[in-house]
Amino acid sequence: FHLHLILLDFKVNRSSVVFIQQPHDLVVVAGQPVTLPCSITGYHGTVLWVKDGLALGVNRDMSGYPRYDVIGDHSKGEYHLLIQRTELTDDGSFECQAIQAATRSRPARLTVLVPPDDPVIIGAPVVSLRAGDSLNLTCHAENAKPAASIIWIRNGEVLNGAAYTKTLLRDGRRESTVSTLHISSSNIETGQQITCRASNKAAPNGKEATVTIDIQHFPLVNLSVEPQPVLEGNLVKFHCAAKANPPVTHYRWAKGGNMITDATGDTYEVLVDHSFFTEPVSCEVTNALGSTNISRNVDVYFGPRLAAEPQSLQVDRGSDAVFSCAWIGNPSLTIVWMKRGHGVVLSNENTLTLKGVRQEDAGKYVCRAVVPRVGVGEKEVMLTVNGPPSISSTQTQQALYGEKGQIKCFIRSTPPPDRIAWSWKETVLESGTSGRYTVETVSTEDGVISTLTMSNIVPADFQTIYNCTAWNSFGSDTEIIRLKEQGNNQFTPSLFLQRQKHRGDSHRMSTETPTVLDSTCDAVLHNVAQLYPHMHKSVRVSN
Repeated sequence: FHLHLILLDFKVNRSSVVFIQQPHDLVVVAGQPVTLPCSITGYHGTVLWVKDGLALGVNRDMSGYPRYDVIGDHSKGEYHLLIQRTELTDDGSFECQAIQAATRSRPARLTVLVPPDDPVIIGAPVVSLRAGDSLNLTCHAENAKPAASIIWIRNGEVLNGAAYTKTLLRDGRRESTVSTLHISSSNIETGQQITCRASNKAAPNGKEATVTIDIQHFPLVNLSVEPQPVLEGNLVKFHCAAKANPPVTHYRWAKGGNMITDATGDTYEVLVDHSFFTEPVSCEVTNALGSTNISRNVDVYFGPRLAAEPQSLQVDRGSDAVFSCAWIGNPSLTIVWMKRGHGVVLSNENTLTLKGVRQEDAGKYVCRAVVPRVGVGEKEVMLTVNGPPSISSTQTQQALYGEKGQIKCFIRSTPPPDRIAWSWKETVLESGTSGRYTVETVSTEDGVISTLTMSNIVPADFQTIYNCTAWNSFGSDTEIIRLKEQGNNQFTPSLFLQRQKHRGDSHRMSTETPTVLDSTCDAVLHNVAQLYPHMHKSVRVSN
């Protein structure tokens, strides 16, 4: 509105307006300032800077962009755009526009370059490996624009043969580079330093990370467990046999990651329970060069125990529902998936996959585990299916002439309906009161009931077609309802309406003899189409 007033207040001779300076394509490194020039002679109206088609501010008002300033001598027509501390978001196309002259500069592309983060070598600063093993080094250079190039250097020489991949980040501009270098055992010496250098146009000199190679001989360890298998509550002996050069200095025992303080030598004895089946016992052997850790589980017999609890799901209609249920038990257990109240086995795996679920698939599912001759366990989950609303109502409802009448439609919908509307003739009512008509909506445990109440029923009400429509984010459903005079059992063929409902993307209505209802149906359908053009469903009356 303000801009419109400006256009009315000023008359500018367009031919006299000339761009002395126009913005031109620029490349800048993120964090540096940049100025886009714009000088206009013969013009004293409103100047507007535009980025990617969006206005940034009028004249020198850049209050919405704290890093942007319009600089220069206003009296000389200078409106240069200064961007301080450029960021990646500044990357785009800029124009300088003389509004009253309806003149704009040529578009200028501002390209913002971003240097890579400091490269990171996995395992740095020291990578240790056993004698005889080959070496694999991986270097990451993240968040660069353009993507960083990576080279590997040892003793001043570039090492060839590295493989690399580039990944475009979610912003669609920056990229991350990963380089992997393989070196055979015959080409490595302990103490060598290998450097990863990452560079791009924003960092031509590159950034470096260095790793030192340390070749060690760890203890060779064998951990034995006797006896196995064993019942819960029986005694088990762990023996940690090690060969090391230099010799072993000490042993350390742990169970499930927790230290065992009363075991210090190469042997550990304990009465086992079910936890020894899932929590391994580890023996760590140390010499002057380092440690070797080895662990073993015990083959303990026990009944079913839940290892990963299944989670209830809410999925869209037509999508796959995947439940996961992990049990542990010993000896081997059997898993059975069933729907509560049904005797059909759906799966004998940890995972139950329901392909292309329908709304009738919603309900409770049970994951049951059986260890033969030991025990049984089960866990219940709920499946909720999202889909378009489903309306179920009596298509012919009754009322008394001269009295208050009601027609109802019952809506099942997950997620709940966003809107519910009644329409008849040229009227649409979602809630509240309009004339003789009132719409009320009540939520219940099973769904939503929408009621259209009519005060003082008149004969025309029995000739009217009422349309109840419900929407949610997945679609809509429509029910056509007719009001019949209570106690009048006379059947009139011309008023017979047979409705075929198709769930999904369309609804169809058909009539056998539409002589009386054609005009009423047309009015309802026209009303719905005009007021709700976004409906992804169609309602058609066929002769």
